[in-house]
Amino acid sequence: MSIWGKVLGGAAGFAIGGPLGALIGVGAGHLYDKKREYAAEAGSADPTKQVGFTIAVIALGAKLAKADGVVTPDEIRAFRRVFKVAPEETQNVARIFNQARKSTAGYEPYAKQVSGMFTDNPAVLEELLNCLFHIAKADGEVHEDELTYLRNVAAIFGFTDADFARVREQNMGPDLADPYTVLGVAHDASDDEIKTTYRKLVRENHPDSLIAQGMPEEFIEIANDKLAAINAAHDKICAQRGIK
Repeated sequence: MSIWGKVLGGAAGFAIGGPLGALIGVGAGHLYDKKREYAAEAGSADPTKQVGFTIAVIALGAKLAKADGVVTPDEIRAFRRVFKVAPEETQNVARIFNQARKSTAGYEPYAKQVSGMFTDNPAVLEELLNCLFHIAKADGEVHEDELTYLRNVAAIFGFTDADFARVREQNMGPDLADPYTVLGVAHDASDDEIKTTYRKLVRENHPDSLIAQGMPEEFIEIANDKLAAINAAHDKICAQRGIK
C-alpha cells in the first residue's frame, strides 16, 4: 500500500496524535488492526514514522507556501512532485494541504512534533528539510522570508548554522553551490578528510538507509537529488585538486 493509502486510510492516527494527527480526522475504531497490517507490510520501516514524515511535509510545506505571501502555481507543481501523488489521491491530499495552509496555528508545533519523532534519525529530518527547499525554490528563487522560515525549521530540528548552510548549498545546484560547503568541510581540509566525509555522507544519505529509518519510498526522488548533489560536489573538488 502506498503512503497515501496509509495516511488517508486511517494509519495516521495511531501513535501520532498532536498537531500532526489533528490534521486528519481519524476514527479510532480500527486502528489496532491497521497498525498490525501496515507494520507487517513495511518490514523494518516504522509505519508511524512514515506517516508522521508525510504529514509533516504537508503541514510544513503548506505553511512554507505562505511564507512569501503568495502561493504560486510553480509551488503547487513542486509540491506534487515532492509527494508523487496518484491522480485518484490528489483531492484528498489537497484537502489536508489546504487545511494546514488555512489554519491559524503556526508551523512550530508541527516542526517540534516531527523533530521528536526522528530524534535518532537526523538524516531523515534533513531529507524533510530538502523537500521544503524543493518547494521553496519552485518559482526560481528562495525568497528571504522563505529562507528565514527554513532556517527556523532547521533550528527546531536541532541543526546548527553549519548544518543549515550545507543543506542550503546542496539545494543551490552544482553550478552555484560551493562544493566544500555541500560536503560540510573546510576549504583547507585534507584529501583524506574529504574522502572520509564524502563516504560518510553517501552512507547516511543513501535512499535505502533513509527508507529503513522511516522516510516513505514516495520521497525517493528528492533523496536521489540530494545524493546527486553530494556526488557532484565531491567530483568537483576532486577535479580541482587532481584527486583520482
